[in-house]
Amino acid sequence: MTAALPDIAAQLHPHAQPLDWVGMQGIALPIQLLGQTLAAKVDAGVSLDSPDVRGIHMSRLYLALELLSRRELSVPTLRTVLQQFLDEHAGMAQRAFIRLHGELLIRRPALVSQLSGWRAYPISLAAELGPIGLQLSLTLEVSYSSTCPCSAALARQLIQEQFAGDFAGKRLDHAAISDWLGSAEGIVATPHSQRSTATLQLQLNPTLEHLPIQALLDSAEAALGTALQTAVKRADEQAFALANGQNLMFCEDAARRLHNALENHPALQGFALTVVHAESLHAHDAVARSRWQRAS
Repeated sequence: MTAALPDIAAQLHPHAQPLDWVGMQGIALPIQLLGQTLAAKVDAGVSLDSPDVRGIHMSRLYLALELLSRRELSVPTLRTVLQQFLDEHAGMAQRAFIRLHGELLIRRPALVSQLSGWRAYPISLAAELGPIGLQLSLTLEVSYSSTCPCSAALARQLIQEQFAGDFAGKRLDHAAISDWLGSAEGIVATPHSQRSTATLQLQLNPTLEHLPIQALLDSAEAALGTALQTAVKRADEQAFALANGQNLMFCEDAARRLHNALENHPALQGFALTVVHAESLHAHDAVARSRWQRAS
């Protein structure tokens, strides 16, 4: 007869005390989302509230995560896994936690041509189940182009001055002016643009069935107007230049646009957002933050 294997975790510890979080992090797991499989990393844990228990059953957390690899990622599935964490640690834990992060690929069309390509969006989802119910937090990252309004105004002034100098005392001729505008001598200055990033930390409504990730990304990119492109032809690049020219924005403008797009969104209970414009003029970044919480 095989002897029972020792369970050291069940033994008492001379300095036993409750712990906020115990578990594993960086677990490799395939996650099903929007019809694709994400190579995700998952953190899983529970609170250790019983001072009479030395350790938790980490293998049970690991095995419970299998459900996430077999089903489409949804709020009910997350709730089921978290409840299993608690059931496996009855009398030991009052709160259960899951955090997963990976990159979601979404095919995006070009602005004008028939081309398209894949954009990678970093996402992070945190779920906690405890005495106050389910809490969900989704973090999304959106990259876009931002053209400085101040730089654009200064460039326009230089072009005006160049025009005044080149055509001083001359009879204005439509064809000559058109040729001048299309020349390097005419456009003597251009505004500076930079690749920029918005990080959206979103508190989701726990009554949701499905995670509205793509809808939230689409809403953010529509508000900004200058989402980064994938495959492009010259016509697409020209359309992108036009979009930048029509969407001049400081980091403050970008933050306000995103705030207005997300405020009172039915899927959200609150958010904190940060926009970073990686300056091409300065050696430092321009940053703006905003937050909102639904009134209870």
